[in-house]
Amino acid sequence: MHVDAREAPDVVAAEAPHRGSLHHVELQSLDPAVTGPALDWLLGELGYEPFQEWPGGRSWRLGATYLVLAAAPRAAAHDRRAAGLSHLAFHAGTRGDVDRLWDVAPEHGWRRLYADRHPYAGGGAHYAAFLENAERFKVELVAG
Repeated sequence: MHVDAREAPDVVAAEAPHRGSLHHVELQSLDPAVTGPALDWLLGELGYEPFQEWPGGRSWRLGATYLVLAAAPRAAAHDRRAAGLSHLAFHAGTRGDVDRLWDVAPEHGWRRLYADRHPYAGGGAHYAAFLENAERFKVELVAG
């Protein structure tokens, strides 16, 4: 149902995102057909829902924030260690949620990172799982 701001300004104001919050992130993929299923599983587990789809791309939405996966215009491999985006970090729920995602992620196109230091690879009391997909996009799933 579409809500017209002139008819229900309080409803729209209540749903308006906070200034400075993330609007969207766009990932450029060499092969969205390979990267898409891994993201589809992970984002679905985190509460995102399919949002848009077009030739060469798609997106998922959670509240006012969305994530886009699009076909890269150039055939350059992603390297998270080079200048640019290193990784995405998501609130993933409880420690049990993080553990469950860590356990099943390889079945959904994700490779575990820092297994020798899991779940404290981020240091001290920072409980998280670090994963990487086939194109070496890294995600961090944070408990709490």
